[in-house]
Amino acid sequence: MGSLEAERTTVGWAARDSSGILSPYTYNLRSTGPEDVYIKVLNCGICHSDLHQIKNELGQSNYPMVAGHEVVGEVLEVGSDVTKFKVGDVVGVGLLVGCCRNCNPCKTENEQYCNKKIWSYNDTYSDGKPTQGGFAKSLVADQKFVVNIPEGMEPEQVAPLLCAGVTIYSPLRHFGLDVSGLRGGILGLGGVGHMGVKIAKAMGHHITVISSSDKKRQEALEDIGADEYLVSSDVTKMQEAMDSMDYIIDTIPVFHPLEPYLSLLKLDGKLILMGVINTPLQFVSPLVMLGRKTITGSFVGSMKEMEEMLEFCKEKGLKSMIEVVKMDYINEAFERLEKNDVRYRFVVDVAGSNLDQ
Repeated sequence: MGSLEAERTTVGWAARDSSGILSPYTYNLRSTGPEDVYIKVLNCGICHSDLHQIKNELGQSNYPMVAGHEVVGEVLEVGSDVTKFKVGDVVGVGLLVGCCRNCNPCKTENEQYCNKKIWSYNDTYSDGKPTQGGFAKSLVADQKFVVNIPEGMEPEQVAPLLCAGVTIYSPLRHFGLDVSGLRGGILGLGGVGHMGVKIAKAMGHHITVISSSDKKRQEALEDIGADEYLVSSDVTKMQEAMDSMDYIIDTIPVFHPLEPYLSLLKLDGKLILMGVINTPLQFVSPLVMLGRKTITGSFVGSMKEMEEMLEFCKEKGLKSMIEVVKMDYINEAFERLEKNDVRYRFVVDVAGSNLDQ
């Protein structure tokens, strides 16, 4: 992971406590080891899980915390054993920066399920040094957890794909749902949900957006390209849609009952949980048993899947829908994100911001 000698200093915007307010913070990066890549951050997306972390909503936050795990940057230096990257490459770093490399998940290219995985922030490296994320001028990452950004893709557009994009792509691939002709549901139309519509449609699926209100109907159907829009409180429409979907991707990051959505699934249908929730969910077992349905979950994606997803998005011309902001707006951006006031992902123009004030 690199020695502690000749550490570089960088500036990021850090939360100091559970208020979640970010402000400039100077700290040391570890020096570039043999397999490390030193990266200048260009852009970094803002994910709802960043909000959970900076406000200690999961009860495990350590401060000062520089969040941000949808990082696109330029390679400034590579270690002596780095083979995948060279100086000047545009690259991406996602939610993870380390794993044990020896367990079954690691050996089967499912490193995101390694019990000793290292998060890109709010964690510690094997040498005990804290990890810090992408709301910063620069970072150092092991080449295993860095991906090349395909030529021609815009850095600010790519940033959300490194979390929201691969989070959707991974379960569709893993569960064999990457074939055309399926009928799917996307529950919740936020940063992950809007990419769910785009990626699933590009795979040839008929997609219904399921939401708690009618307010996103027009944008779901006209702007993002969903086939249908279903309001979960509309009992008649929900009954008409029973047993009609092969899968539902549930992106809602707050407590909600599962029964209404389980009833929408066909025989052997899958409800795939993706929202990070700190309270237990609930359902009645016959809704699962009587349709041989599956409630499962998926966590981001592997590095291999991330590379596949980027190539898929380039081939299909898929882009995330973003609002680009400077770092001095980040606290307002988090406030708006908490109110669901973004369409559909904030991306910070880190390189174009003054991080020192």
